[in-house]
Amino acid sequence: MASVSSALSRIKQDLRPHLAPEMILAACHAAGHNWRERKLGPVATIHLFILQVLNCNTAIRHLRHLSKTPLNAAAYCRARMRLPLPVLQTLLRNSSAAMRQELDGSSGESEESELTRWRGHRTFLADGSGAIAPDQPRLREVFGQPPGQRAGCGFPVPKVLGLFDAMTGLIVQTMVFGLFVHEQSKVWLLHPLLSAGDLLVGDRGFCSYTHLALLAGRRVMALFRLHQSQIVNFRPHRKSYDRTRGVKSRYAQKGRPRSKFVRRLGRHDQLVRWIGPQYSDGPQWMTRQQFERLPKELLVREIRYRITVKGHRTREVTIVTTLLNEKLYPKQAIADLYGLRWRVETHWRELKITLKMRRLKCTSESGIMKELAVYALVFNLVHAVMMRAAARQGTTFDRISFIDALRWLLCAQPDEALADLVVNPHRPGRYEPRCIKDYVSFPRMKKPRRQLRAMLGRKRR
Repeated sequence: MASVSSALSRIKQDLRPHLAPEMILAACHAAGHNWRERKLGPVATIHLFILQVLNCNTAIRHLRHLSKTPLNAAAYCRARMRLPLPVLQTLLRNSSAAMRQELDGSSGESEESELTRWRGHRTFLADGSGAIAPDQPRLREVFGQPPGQRAGCGFPVPKVLGLFDAMTGLIVQTMVFGLFVHEQSKVWLLHPLLSAGDLLVGDRGFCSYTHLALLAGRRVMALFRLHQSQIVNFRPHRKSYDRTRGVKSRYAQKGRPRSKFVRRLGRHDQLVRWIGPQYSDGPQWMTRQQFERLPKELLVREIRYRITVKGHRTREVTIVTTLLNEKLYPKQAIADLYGLRWRVETHWRELKITLKMRRLKCTSESGIMKELAVYALVFNLVHAVMMRAAARQGTTFDRISFIDALRWLLCAQPDEALADLVVNPHRPGRYEPRCIKDYVSFPRMKKPRRQLRAMLGRKRR
Protein backbone atom coordinates (compact mmCIF):
# COMPACT_ATOMS: atom_id res chain seq x y z
CA MET A 1 0.00 0.00 0.00
CA ALA A 2 1.24 3.48 -0.82
CA SER A 3 2.50 5.69 1.94
CA VAL A 4 0.48 8.78 2.70
CA SER A 5 3.47 10.94 1.66
CA SER A 6 2.45 10.39 -1.96
CA ALA A 7 -1.21 11.24 -1.39
CA LEU A 8 -0.98 14.85 -2.53
CA SER A 9 0.96 14.04 -5.70
CA ARG A 10 -1.54 11.28 -6.49
CA ILE A 11 -4.44 13.75 -6.11
CA LYS A 12 -2.71 16.25 -8.40
CA GLN A 13 -2.25 13.54 -11.02
CA ASP A 14 -5.91 12.47 -10.94
CA LEU A 15 -7.09 16.07 -11.03
CA ARG A 16 -4.96 17.12 -13.99
CA PRO A 17 -7.30 15.86 -16.78
CA HIS A 18 -10.38 17.43 -15.15
CA LEU A 19 -9.07 20.23 -12.92
CA ALA A 20 -5.73 21.35 -14.31
CA PRO A 21 -3.87 24.25 -12.66
CA GLU A 22 -4.53 26.32 -15.80
CA MET A 23 -8.28 25.78 -15.32
CA ILE A 24 -8.05 26.91 -11.69
CA LEU A 25 -6.14 30.06 -12.59
CA ALA A 26 -8.56 30.84 -15.43
CA ALA A 27 -11.49 30.53 -13.03
CA CYS A 28 -9.76 32.90 -10.60
CA HIS A 29 -9.20 35.49 -13.34
CA ALA A 30 -12.81 35.14 -14.51
CA ALA A 31 -14.05 35.76 -10.95
CA GLY A 32 -11.84 38.86 -10.64
CA HIS A 33 -9.74 37.29 -7.90
CA ASN A 34 -6.35 38.94 -7.42
CA TRP A 35 -3.62 37.30 -5.38
CA ARG A 36 0.08 37.55 -4.83
CA GLU A 37 2.44 34.66 -5.29
CA ARG A 38 2.87 32.81 -2.03
CA LYS A 39 3.17 29.30 -0.69
CA LEU A 40 -0.60 28.83 -0.45
CA GLY A 41 -1.81 30.21 -3.75
CA PRO A 42 -5.16 29.27 -5.30
CA VAL A 43 -3.87 26.06 -6.92
CA ALA A 44 -2.11 24.75 -3.80
CA THR A 45 -5.03 25.74 -1.55
CA ILE A 46 -7.61 23.95 -3.70
CA HIS A 47 -5.42 20.83 -3.93
CA LEU A 48 -5.04 20.75 -0.13
CA PHE A 49 -8.76 21.45 0.34
CA ILE A 50 -9.61 18.49 -1.92
CA LEU A 51 -7.11 16.26 -0.11
CA GLN A 52 -8.67 17.20 3.22
CA VAL A 53 -12.25 16.44 2.12
CA LEU A 54 -11.15 13.27 0.32
CA ASN A 55 -9.95 12.04 3.71
CA CYS A 56 -13.49 12.50 5.08
CA ASN A 57 -12.90 16.16 5.95
CA THR A 58 -10.12 15.37 8.36
CA ALA A 59 -8.70 17.89 10.83
CA ILE A 60 -6.45 20.63 9.48
CA ARG A 61 -3.64 19.55 11.79
CA HIS A 62 -3.78 16.11 10.14
CA LEU A 63 -3.37 17.70 6.72
CA ARG A 64 0.30 18.52 7.26
CA HIS A 65 0.97 14.81 7.88
CA LEU A 66 -0.99 13.78 4.78
CA SER A 67 0.75 16.24 2.48
CA LYS A 68 4.17 15.86 4.18
CA THR A 69 4.62 19.63 3.99
CA PRO A 70 5.11 22.10 6.86
CA LEU A 71 1.63 23.59 6.93
CA ASN A 72 0.44 26.19 9.40
CA ALA A 73 -3.23 25.70 10.27
CA ALA A 74 -4.00 29.41 10.59
CA ALA A 75 -2.30 30.22 7.26
CA TYR A 76 -4.27 27.46 5.53
CA CYS A 77 -7.56 28.78 7.00
CA ARG A 78 -6.76 32.29 5.73
CA ALA A 79 -5.93 30.87 2.30
CA ARG A 80 -9.32 29.15 2.17
CA MET A 81 -11.03 32.37 3.20
CA ARG A 82 -9.31 34.21 0.33
CA LEU A 83 -10.78 31.81 -2.25
CA PRO A 84 -13.94 33.31 -3.81
CA LEU A 85 -16.96 31.01 -3.90
CA PRO A 86 -17.60 31.65 -7.65
CA VAL A 87 -14.19 30.11 -8.39
CA LEU A 88 -15.18 26.77 -6.82
CA GLN A 89 -18.62 26.83 -8.46
CA THR A 90 -17.06 27.49 -11.88
CA LEU A 91 -14.56 24.68 -11.36
CA LEU A 92 -17.39 22.33 -10.41
CA ARG A 93 -19.28 23.07 -13.63
CA ASN A 94 -16.18 22.89 -15.84
CA SER A 95 -14.78 19.73 -14.25
CA SER A 96 -18.10 17.86 -14.52
CA ALA A 97 -18.32 18.89 -18.19
CA ALA A 98 -14.75 17.68 -18.78
CA MET A 99 -15.47 14.33 -17.11
CA ARG A 100 -18.60 13.89 -19.18
CA GLN A 101 -16.74 14.75 -22.38
CA GLU A 102 -14.05 12.21 -21.49
CA LEU A 103 -16.72 9.55 -21.02
CA ASP A 104 -18.33 10.43 -24.35
CA GLY A 105 -14.97 10.24 -26.10
CA SER A 106 -13.99 6.92 -24.55
CA SER A 107 -17.23 5.23 -25.68
CA GLY A 108 -18.28 4.51 -29.21
CA GLU A 109 -20.99 6.44 -31.02
CA SER A 110 -23.52 3.66 -30.53
CA GLU A 111 -22.77 3.43 -26.82
CA GLU A 112 -22.78 7.17 -26.15
CA SER A 113 -26.55 7.55 -26.01
CA GLU A 114 -26.89 4.63 -23.61
CA LEU A 115 -24.06 5.68 -21.30
CA THR A 116 -24.66 9.42 -21.06
CA ARG A 117 -28.18 10.02 -22.40
CA TRP A 118 -31.70 8.68 -21.98
CA ARG A 119 -33.29 8.19 -25.41
CA GLY A 120 -31.09 10.94 -26.81
CA HIS A 121 -31.71 13.46 -24.03
CA ARG A 122 -29.27 14.72 -21.44
CA THR A 123 -31.07 13.82 -18.21
CA PHE A 124 -30.58 15.54 -14.87
CA LEU A 125 -31.85 14.88 -11.37
CA ALA A 126 -32.73 17.70 -8.97
CA ASP A 127 -33.02 16.98 -5.27
CA GLY A 128 -32.43 18.62 -1.91
CA SER A 129 -30.91 17.44 1.33
CA GLY A 130 -29.56 18.89 4.56
CA ALA A 131 -26.42 18.96 6.66
CA ILE A 132 -25.42 20.07 10.17
CA ALA A 133 -23.32 23.19 10.70
CA PRO A 134 -21.47 24.27 13.87
CA ASP A 135 -23.62 25.95 16.49
CA GLN A 136 -22.67 29.57 15.83
CA PRO A 137 -24.99 32.59 16.26
CA ARG A 138 -24.44 33.80 12.69
CA LEU A 139 -25.11 30.34 11.21
CA ARG A 140 -28.27 29.98 13.29
CA GLU A 141 -29.46 33.30 11.92
CA VAL A 142 -28.68 32.45 8.29
CA PHE A 143 -29.70 28.79 8.06
CA GLY A 144 -32.11 28.30 10.96
CA GLN A 145 -32.75 25.28 13.18
CA PRO A 146 -35.50 22.66 13.16
CA PRO A 147 -38.57 23.69 15.18
CA GLY A 148 -39.10 22.34 18.66
CA GLN A 149 -35.47 22.65 19.75
CA ARG A 150 -34.51 24.67 22.78
CA ALA A 151 -31.88 27.37 22.58
CA GLY A 152 -28.39 25.87 22.81
CA CYS A 153 -29.59 22.31 22.16
CA GLY A 154 -29.59 22.13 18.37
CA PHE A 155 -27.49 22.88 15.31
CA PRO A 156 -28.06 25.08 12.26
CA VAL A 157 -29.20 23.06 9.25
CA PRO A 158 -28.17 24.38 5.83
CA LYS A 159 -30.28 22.99 3.00
CA VAL A 160 -28.38 21.79 -0.09
CA LEU A 161 -29.90 21.64 -3.57
CA GLY A 162 -27.99 19.53 -6.07
CA LEU A 163 -28.23 19.07 -9.82
CA PHE A 164 -26.95 15.60 -10.77
CA ASP A 165 -26.37 13.98 -14.14
CA ALA A 166 -28.75 11.03 -14.07
CA MET A 167 -26.67 8.71 -16.27
CA THR A 168 -23.19 9.37 -14.85
CA GLY A 169 -23.96 10.49 -11.30
CA LEU A 170 -21.79 13.62 -11.60
CA ILE A 171 -22.77 16.75 -9.70
CA VAL A 172 -23.24 19.68 -12.07
CA GLN A 173 -23.94 22.36 -9.47
CA THR A 174 -24.93 22.81 -5.83
CA MET A 175 -26.75 25.58 -3.99
CA VAL A 176 -27.00 26.30 -0.27
CA PHE A 177 -29.78 28.19 1.50
CA GLY A 178 -31.78 28.26 4.72
CA LEU A 179 -33.69 25.36 6.22
CA PHE A 180 -37.11 26.96 5.76
CA VAL A 181 -36.57 27.96 2.11
CA HIS A 182 -38.40 25.64 -0.29
CA GLU A 183 -36.32 24.05 -3.05
CA GLN A 184 -38.77 25.15 -5.74
CA SER A 185 -38.07 28.80 -4.98
CA LYS A 186 -34.38 28.25 -5.81
CA VAL A 187 -34.37 25.58 -8.52
CA TRP A 188 -34.98 28.17 -11.26
CA LEU A 189 -31.42 29.42 -10.61
CA LEU A 190 -30.19 26.08 -12.03
CA HIS A 191 -32.21 26.43 -15.25
CA PRO A 192 -29.44 28.32 -17.13
CA LEU A 193 -27.33 25.16 -16.85
CA LEU A 194 -29.93 23.27 -18.92
CA SER A 195 -30.18 23.43 -22.71
CA ALA A 196 -33.07 22.91 -25.10
CA GLY A 197 -33.87 19.20 -25.34
CA ASP A 198 -32.60 18.36 -21.85
CA LEU A 199 -34.77 16.49 -19.36
CA LEU A 200 -35.15 17.35 -15.67
CA VAL A 201 -36.44 14.69 -13.24
CA GLY A 202 -37.52 15.41 -9.67
CA ASP A 203 -39.88 14.47 -6.88
CA ARG A 204 -43.20 16.10 -6.05
CA GLY A 205 -41.51 19.04 -4.32
CA PHE A 206 -40.60 20.43 -7.76
CA CYS A 207 -43.99 19.82 -9.35
CA SER A 208 -46.02 22.99 -9.96
CA TYR A 209 -47.57 24.78 -12.90
CA THR A 210 -45.07 27.64 -12.56
CA HIS A 211 -42.02 25.38 -12.63
CA LEU A 212 -43.30 23.37 -15.61
CA ALA A 213 -44.05 26.60 -17.50
CA LEU A 214 -40.58 27.99 -16.82
CA LEU A 215 -38.96 24.80 -18.13
CA ALA A 216 -41.25 24.76 -21.17
CA GLY A 217 -40.17 28.32 -21.96
CA ARG A 218 -36.59 27.07 -22.19
CA ARG A 219 -37.73 24.01 -24.20
CA VAL A 220 -36.50 21.79 -21.37
CA MET A 221 -38.61 18.69 -20.77
CA ALA A 222 -39.71 17.73 -17.28
CA LEU A 223 -40.77 14.62 -15.40
CA PHE A 224 -42.00 15.03 -11.82
CA ARG A 225 -44.07 13.06 -9.41
CA LEU A 226 -47.44 14.77 -9.12
CA HIS A 227 -47.97 16.93 -6.06
CA GLN A 228 -50.30 15.43 -3.48
CA SER A 229 -52.69 18.40 -3.66
CA GLN A 230 -53.34 17.89 -7.40
CA ILE A 231 -56.53 16.01 -8.27
CA VAL A 232 -56.23 13.47 -11.11
CA ASN A 233 -59.03 11.57 -12.81
CA PHE A 234 -58.26 9.11 -15.63
CA ARG A 235 -61.88 8.69 -16.72
CA PRO A 236 -62.15 9.83 -20.38
CA HIS A 237 -64.09 13.02 -21.06
CA ARG A 238 -64.57 13.67 -17.34
CA LYS A 239 -65.71 17.08 -16.22
CA SER A 240 -63.20 19.59 -14.89
CA TYR A 241 -63.49 22.28 -12.27
CA ASP A 242 -64.95 25.50 -13.66
CA ARG A 243 -63.76 28.58 -11.81
CA THR A 244 -66.16 30.94 -13.55
CA ARG A 245 -69.23 29.56 -11.77
CA GLY A 246 -70.68 30.94 -8.54
CA VAL A 247 -69.75 30.04 -5.01
CA LYS A 248 -72.58 27.53 -4.61
CA SER A 249 -71.55 25.71 -7.76
CA ARG A 250 -67.95 25.51 -6.51
CA TYR A 251 -69.04 23.38 -3.59
CA ALA A 252 -70.89 21.08 -6.01
CA GLN A 253 -67.72 20.75 -8.12
CA LYS A 254 -65.58 19.71 -5.17
CA GLY A 255 -63.27 16.80 -6.10
CA ARG A 256 -63.09 17.56 -9.81
CA PRO A 257 -59.65 17.95 -11.42
CA ARG A 258 -58.69 21.47 -12.50
CA SER A 259 -57.17 20.20 -15.76
CA LYS A 260 -59.02 19.75 -19.06
CA PHE A 261 -59.08 16.31 -20.67
CA VAL A 262 -57.48 16.18 -24.16
CA ARG A 263 -56.81 12.59 -25.20
CA ARG A 264 -56.46 9.11 -23.74
CA LEU A 265 -53.15 7.36 -24.54
CA GLY A 266 -53.71 4.11 -22.63
CA ARG A 267 -54.71 2.79 -19.26
CA HIS A 268 -53.89 5.46 -16.67
CA ASP A 269 -52.11 7.43 -19.38
CA GLN A 270 -53.63 10.66 -20.74
CA LEU A 271 -52.95 14.09 -22.18
CA VAL A 272 -54.51 16.98 -20.26
CA ARG A 273 -54.31 20.74 -20.38
CA TRP A 274 -53.30 22.38 -17.13
CA ILE A 275 -54.82 25.79 -16.50
CA GLY A 276 -52.60 28.42 -14.91
CA PRO A 277 -53.60 30.18 -11.69
CA GLN A 278 -56.03 32.97 -12.59
CA TYR A 279 -56.58 34.72 -9.26
CA SER A 280 -53.01 34.95 -8.02
CA ASP A 281 -49.98 37.22 -8.28
CA GLY A 282 -47.74 34.16 -8.49
CA PRO A 283 -45.26 32.76 -5.97
CA GLN A 284 -43.30 35.10 -3.72
CA TRP A 285 -40.02 34.36 -5.51
CA MET A 286 -41.39 35.76 -8.80
CA THR A 287 -42.42 39.28 -9.68
CA ARG A 288 -45.93 39.92 -10.93
CA GLN A 289 -44.59 40.87 -14.37
CA GLN A 290 -42.68 37.58 -14.65
CA PHE A 291 -45.73 35.60 -13.58
CA GLU A 292 -47.99 37.34 -16.12
CA ARG A 293 -45.62 36.36 -18.95
CA LEU A 294 -46.18 32.65 -18.27
CA PRO A 295 -48.55 30.80 -20.64
CA LYS A 296 -52.17 30.52 -19.51
CA GLU A 297 -52.38 26.82 -20.39
CA LEU A 298 -49.88 23.97 -20.55
CA LEU A 299 -50.24 20.60 -22.32
CA VAL A 300 -48.88 17.80 -20.12
CA ARG A 301 -49.11 14.04 -19.79
CA GLU A 302 -50.32 12.28 -16.65
CA ILE A 303 -49.33 8.68 -15.92
CA ARG A 304 -50.11 6.40 -13.00
CA TYR A 305 -48.53 3.02 -12.27
CA ARG A 306 -48.36 0.62 -9.36
CA ILE A 307 -45.29 -0.74 -7.55
CA THR A 308 -45.56 -4.38 -6.52
CA VAL A 309 -42.03 -4.83 -5.11
CA LYS A 310 -41.95 -5.87 -1.46
CA GLY A 311 -40.44 -3.42 0.99
CA HIS A 312 -41.42 -0.30 -0.97
CA ARG A 313 -43.44 2.18 1.05
CA THR A 314 -45.03 3.75 -2.03
CA ARG A 315 -47.52 1.52 -3.82
CA GLU A 316 -48.92 3.91 -6.40
CA VAL A 317 -47.09 6.67 -8.27
CA THR A 318 -48.64 9.42 -10.40
CA ILE A 319 -46.31 11.28 -12.74
CA VAL A 320 -46.70 14.45 -14.79
CA THR A 321 -44.36 15.00 -17.72
CA THR A 322 -43.95 17.02 -20.90
CA LEU A 323 -42.80 13.90 -22.78
CA LEU A 324 -46.02 13.78 -24.79
CA ASN A 325 -45.27 11.25 -27.55
CA GLU A 326 -46.45 7.85 -26.31
CA LYS A 327 -44.57 6.04 -29.12
CA LEU A 328 -41.19 7.62 -28.44
CA TYR A 329 -41.70 7.50 -24.68
CA PRO A 330 -43.84 4.50 -23.67
CA LYS A 331 -45.43 4.42 -20.25
CA GLN A 332 -43.13 1.68 -18.94
CA ALA A 333 -40.02 3.56 -20.11
CA ILE A 334 -41.15 6.67 -18.24
CA ALA A 335 -41.84 4.62 -15.11
CA ASP A 336 -38.34 3.11 -15.34
CA LEU A 337 -36.86 6.58 -15.79
CA TYR A 338 -38.55 7.88 -12.66
CA GLY A 339 -37.12 4.84 -10.88
CA LEU A 340 -33.65 6.25 -11.68
CA ARG A 341 -34.53 9.23 -9.49
CA TRP A 342 -33.77 7.07 -6.47
CA ARG A 343 -30.12 7.10 -7.52
CA VAL A 344 -29.90 10.61 -6.13
CA GLU A 345 -30.70 9.25 -2.66
CA THR A 346 -27.70 6.94 -3.01
CA HIS A 347 -25.56 9.89 -4.05
CA TRP A 348 -26.59 11.87 -0.97
CA ARG A 349 -25.79 8.86 1.20
CA GLU A 350 -22.31 8.58 -0.34
CA LEU A 351 -21.73 12.25 0.38
CA LYS A 352 -23.20 12.44 3.86
CA ILE A 353 -22.26 9.03 5.28
CA THR A 354 -19.20 7.81 3.36
CA LEU A 355 -17.52 11.22 2.91
CA LYS A 356 -19.00 12.49 6.20
CA MET A 357 -20.63 15.59 4.73
CA ARG A 358 -23.43 15.35 7.29
CA ARG A 359 -21.38 17.38 9.79
CA LEU A 360 -19.69 20.44 8.36
CA LYS A 361 -16.84 22.26 10.10
CA CYS A 362 -16.64 25.82 8.78
CA THR A 363 -18.00 28.48 11.13
CA SER A 364 -18.95 31.11 8.52
CA GLU A 365 -21.64 31.23 5.86
CA SER A 366 -19.17 31.54 2.98
CA GLY A 367 -17.02 28.79 4.47
CA ILE A 368 -20.00 26.41 4.58
CA MET A 369 -20.74 27.08 0.90
CA LYS A 370 -17.09 26.55 -0.09
CA GLU A 371 -16.90 23.35 1.93
CA LEU A 372 -19.96 21.94 0.18
CA ALA A 373 -18.60 22.94 -3.24
CA VAL A 374 -15.36 21.06 -2.55
CA TYR A 375 -17.38 18.05 -1.40
CA ALA A 376 -19.03 18.08 -4.83
CA LEU A 377 -15.61 18.27 -6.54
CA VAL A 378 -14.37 15.29 -4.51
CA PHE A 379 -17.56 13.36 -5.25
CA ASN A 380 -17.01 13.89 -8.99
CA LEU A 381 -13.37 12.84 -8.68
CA VAL A 382 -14.40 9.52 -7.10
CA HIS A 383 -17.11 9.05 -9.71
CA ALA A 384 -14.56 9.61 -12.50
CA VAL A 385 -12.59 6.65 -11.09
CA MET A 386 -15.79 4.61 -10.88
CA MET A 387 -16.67 5.34 -14.51
CA ARG A 388 -13.20 4.32 -15.71
CA ALA A 389 -13.41 1.11 -13.70
CA ALA A 390 -16.92 0.37 -14.97
CA ALA A 391 -15.86 0.81 -18.61
CA ARG A 392 -12.87 -1.50 -18.10
CA GLN A 393 -14.74 -4.13 -16.07
CA GLY A 394 -17.78 -4.22 -18.37
CA THR A 395 -20.44 -2.95 -15.97
CA THR A 396 -22.28 0.26 -15.11
CA PHE A 397 -20.94 2.91 -12.77
CA ASP A 398 -23.72 2.43 -10.21
CA ARG A 399 -22.54 -1.15 -9.61
CA ILE A 400 -18.98 -0.04 -8.75
CA SER A 401 -18.41 0.39 -5.02
CA PHE A 402 -18.06 4.08 -4.12
CA ILE A 403 -16.10 3.40 -0.96
CA ASP A 404 -13.73 1.02 -2.78
CA ALA A 405 -13.00 3.71 -5.38
CA LEU A 406 -12.37 6.17 -2.55
CA ARG A 407 -9.98 3.76 -0.82
CA TRP A 408 -8.06 3.20 -4.05
CA LEU A 409 -7.65 6.95 -4.52
CA LEU A 410 -6.25 7.29 -1.01
CA CYS A 411 -3.89 4.33 -1.24
CA ALA A 412 -2.67 4.27 -4.86
CA GLN A 413 0.79 5.47 -5.73
CA PRO A 414 1.46 7.99 -8.52
CA ASP A 415 1.38 6.42 -12.01
CA GLU A 416 -0.20 3.27 -10.60
CA ALA A 417 -2.68 1.61 -12.96
CA LEU A 418 -6.31 1.44 -11.94
CA ALA A 419 -7.04 -1.79 -10.10
CA ASP A 420 -10.18 -3.89 -10.38
CA LEU A 421 -12.69 -2.34 -8.01
CA VAL A 422 -15.42 -4.13 -6.09
CA VAL A 423 -18.60 -4.67 -8.13
CA ASN A 424 -21.72 -4.62 -5.98
CA PRO A 425 -24.11 -7.42 -6.99
CA HIS A 426 -27.56 -6.55 -8.25
CA ARG A 427 -29.99 -7.72 -5.57
CA PRO A 428 -33.56 -6.90 -6.61
CA GLY A 429 -36.22 -7.17 -3.94
CA ARG A 430 -33.74 -6.64 -1.08
CA TYR A 431 -35.04 -4.46 1.74
CA GLU A 432 -33.98 -3.86 5.33
CA PRO A 433 -35.59 -2.08 8.32
CA ARG A 434 -34.41 1.47 8.99
CA CYS A 435 -33.20 1.04 12.57
CA ILE A 436 -29.92 0.91 14.49
CA LYS A 437 -28.65 -2.34 15.97
CA ASP A 438 -25.92 -0.76 18.10
CA TYR A 439 -27.14 -0.48 21.70
CA VAL A 440 -24.57 2.12 22.82
CA SER A 441 -26.30 5.50 22.85
CA PHE A 442 -26.56 8.63 24.97
CA PRO A 443 -29.68 10.63 25.82
CA ARG A 444 -30.49 13.62 23.64
CA MET A 445 -29.45 17.06 24.80
CA LYS A 446 -32.62 18.83 25.98
CA LYS A 447 -31.02 21.65 27.99
CA PRO A 448 -28.15 24.04 27.19
CA ARG A 449 -24.68 22.77 28.01
CA ARG A 450 -24.08 25.33 30.76
CA GLN A 451 -27.19 24.14 32.64
CA LEU A 452 -26.16 20.49 32.33
CA ARG A 453 -22.65 21.37 33.55
CA ALA A 454 -24.13 23.17 36.55
CA MET A 455 -26.30 20.16 37.37
CA LEU A 456 -23.24 17.88 37.29
CA GLY A 457 -21.40 20.30 39.59
CA ARG A 458 -24.23 20.24 42.12
CA LYS A 459 -24.25 16.43 42.13
CA ARG A 460 -20.54 16.32 43.01
CA ARG A 461 -20.96 18.51 46.09
